[in-house]
Amino acid sequence: MRDHTIGHTGGTGDTGGTGDRVELAPGDIPSDGRFANTDLLPVPVEGRRWTTYNFTALWVGMAHNIPSWLLASGLVALGMDWKQAVFTIALANLIVLVPMLLTGHAGPKYGIPFPVLARASFGVRGANLAALIRAAVACAWFGIQTWIGGSGIFVLLGKIFGGWADAGEIAGQPWTLWLCFVLFWALELAIIYRGMETLRRFENWAAPFVIVGALVLLVWIGVKAGGFGELLDQPSRLGWGADFWPVFFPSLMGMIAFWSTLSLNIPDFTRFGAGQRSQILGQSLGLPTTMTLFALLSVFVTSGSEAVYGTPIWDPVELVGKTDNVFGLLYALVTVLVATISVNIAANVVSPAYDLANLAPRLVNFRRGALITGVVGVLIMPWKLTSTPELYIFTWLGLVGGLLGTVAGILIADYWILRRTRLSLPDLYRAEGPYWYANGWNPRAVAAFLVGGVLAIGGSHSAPGKGPFPEDGLIPLLRPLADYGWAVGLASSLLLYTALMWHSRPSR
Repeated sequence: MRDHTIGHTGGTGDTGGTGDRVELAPGDIPSDGRFANTDLLPVPVEGRRWTTYNFTALWVGMAHNIPSWLLASGLVALGMDWKQAVFTIALANLIVLVPMLLTGHAGPKYGIPFPVLARASFGVRGANLAALIRAAVACAWFGIQTWIGGSGIFVLLGKIFGGWADAGEIAGQPWTLWLCFVLFWALELAIIYRGMETLRRFENWAAPFVIVGALVLLVWIGVKAGGFGELLDQPSRLGWGADFWPVFFPSLMGMIAFWSTLSLNIPDFTRFGAGQRSQILGQSLGLPTTMTLFALLSVFVTSGSEAVYGTPIWDPVELVGKTDNVFGLLYALVTVLVATISVNIAANVVSPAYDLANLAPRLVNFRRGALITGVVGVLIMPWKLTSTPELYIFTWLGLVGGLLGTVAGILIADYWILRRTRLSLPDLYRAEGPYWYANGWNPRAVAAFLVGGVLAIGGSHSAPGKGPFPEDGLIPLLRPLADYGWAVGLASSLLLYTALMWHSRPSR
């Protein structure tokens, strides 16, 4: 769909209506390069042409991946039955869709990426704080997804050629596994190096391909099992009482945190949108429905695996490795490649590429930012972050959710409550303008972030031997808040930032 109400294309951004789209006038384009390069400048109106299908396909392509498949398995491993796991995932994605749509609004209207939007609240320089937090998380996610994808290729190629798992070891892993990891890493960066239009085309065909691959897996295991049912009849080890809720709430926050990254940097994609309707419908159709159906699909397939092999096999790569059909293995190999590349490039390379470009526009462009992301994603040693469900869901996702929820609260408060979606577009790229605050930083945004961050993650705790935090929490007084990190971070920073800025609230 395309918004036909195009506001004036001058630089002020004062268009009067939220459906209008704004772009910089030729004379408003900064020339000194301190705060802008071609990747950070607004997308021209004629370049904003992503449709509802493009956004839906983006989400289908991102949601259909191995870590998404494993979300339900992680919850079941913590004691939930399949109904509780699917309910938790569905609710989390409905909740995270709300900030996704709110922050995504600035994309079609102004054509700006996330780090430029953050300049309105954090300051032209202060936006680097929010951008680097998001970039660090994305780099870690890139490493995690690349490790999982490389491991999947290793398993499937080993099944086809044999002997891979018996190769000599380097740092505790077969050298063939490291080879798959490096080759997969290089393939991802080669695709993203070609730019956003290549990504759009890739997502358009990747989404239906991955769906077909998952359905083929469902049919295959269903035929071998003679139907589904055993796992679906397994009772919850937690029930719905006192044992369930202490697991449910941190798990819900963890599931929200899975996409809380995109709730910040979704303008990186919606800036290419043909209008608000395109991004709203596309995201609403693509995110919650796809994640819920994918969780159901993973449960059904795992149910069949228990009927066939006597034990539930939650890892789809391990399950496919059970077959001796070479064609089936090759098809699964391509599906794993496409699924993992689809989510990893879109979710974990685009954002830090823009974020790093925002840090040093003269030195770093989109492509260089992508390469830096790839290197950092390896250095964080992603194989350690996914070693246990507790470390993955409670520690990693819990911390990520708390911090990113805090940034999201500030962005939403500034853009919707204080500015009512009105920005001065050229001033986002200039010093000494309304977004310069104190030497480029907004101290009130930093204060709201620090307070919200402490409240959100200050009580982080781990069971004995299950994680890096003290059992009583980093700050024992805040331990009760730790299970609600994302919600606490978003609500506290939103309220505090609004209160601090209210008396000097800007008109744009």
